[in-house]
Amino acid sequence: MKQKVFFKTFGCRTNIYDTELLKNYIQEYEIVNHENNAQVIIINSCTVTNGADSGLQNYINAMQRRGVKILLTGCAAASKGKELLEKKQIFGVFGASEKEKINEFVSSKTNFYELGNLNFIDKNIVCNYENHTKAFVKIQEGCDFACSYCIIPSVRGKSRSVDEKTLLEQVKILSQNGYKEIVLTGTNIGSYGLKNGTTLGKLLQQMGQISGIKRIRLGSLEPAQLDESFFEILDETWLERHLHIALQHTSEKMLRIMKRRSHTENDLQLFDTLAKKGFALGTDFIVGHPGEDEEIWNEALKNFKEFQITHIHGFIFSPRKNTLSANLKEKINGKIAKARLNQLKEFVQDNNFKFRKKVKTPLEILIESEKGGFFEGYDQFFNKIKISSKVNLLKQWLILKEYEIFSQGNQAHFQG
Repeated sequence: MKQKVFFKTFGCRTNIYDTELLKNYIQEYEIVNHENNAQVIIINSCTVTNGADSGLQNYINAMQRRGVKILLTGCAAASKGKELLEKKQIFGVFGASEKEKINEFVSSKTNFYELGNLNFIDKNIVCNYENHTKAFVKIQEGCDFACSYCIIPSVRGKSRSVDEKTLLEQVKILSQNGYKEIVLTGTNIGSYGLKNGTTLGKLLQQMGQISGIKRIRLGSLEPAQLDESFFEILDETWLERHLHIALQHTSEKMLRIMKRRSHTENDLQLFDTLAKKGFALGTDFIVGHPGEDEEIWNEALKNFKEFQITHIHGFIFSPRKNTLSANLKEKINGKIAKARLNQLKEFVQDNNFKFRKKVKTPLEILIESEKGGFFEGYDQFFNKIKISSKVNLLKQWLILKEYEIFSQGNQAHFQG
């Protein structure tokens, strides 16, 4: 009988893509959908915060008790792999550049540690997603930024882009396979093509013309990287009416401490321009970074309220080994940081409610799941909606003109 392999994915959309690519390389083993049925578990890991490392450690501990063979890849392979291997908590470690050797790793009788290199671009592409209604397309890898708090460039490498022809062919195949929504992902997608004489905006202009694609959703963007070619596609109907632009902070002084490339005044002008075009706007924000004293926080909060933010991925600063921020001494009390984070979340939740009440256009929704008697999906503004229906709506594309707006989200009943 074939050995059974389970893939556990932590972290971002890029990892979701990488896991699907790894599955495509599996030849001599059976891939199963639950770890309880597996003899081998391959963990595609995240290491962006201490919380990510803790989640990884807890999962490894649980799997160790089951006595399965554990292989580690992903971002934590570089930051935690050697330590976990030396403690005999995992069987082997392999880097993202070594995907093609997955069958060899699974069958290995001896421990291994093969990180590979940080210059690779994947040769193969993903054209089917077993458990997803939308398709992820990784357009680039790595980051050239040097933000003081971030470990990712050291585990993902410098920015490099996938060939444009390869990406356009991939999206054509995905469309032929029935995927109407494409999510572009990568470590820093705003840097796409900059070393090859092209841009993200130019890539999008071509992707948007591919037959069958109804919506293109973008991963996190850096405000300093949005150029004229990007602004040219803002009115296209296929572009999701939600953009996630990573501010990280709204104090100019803190942005300099963080060694960010952006500036608060420019960021605010950008958000104003996009809000006037009707976009819902999301952001990343780090609270409790060393040096975030009361004066800086009050400035940041005052500025934050000027941004028309409807979605937030906020988190408390987490010191990462071998980063500049980890060595800064002006630490912020955890309770204070948590209170600040809650302030931001409450403000954005209220903003989101006001935005949804203001929207006058029909909602375009791809139904992704069924939970608690409701079908669920996201509209073009990346707001979740719950829909009651007597007919199965899974994977369907709906346009809703009638729906109810509540503080916690929108709801509707589908008549058919």
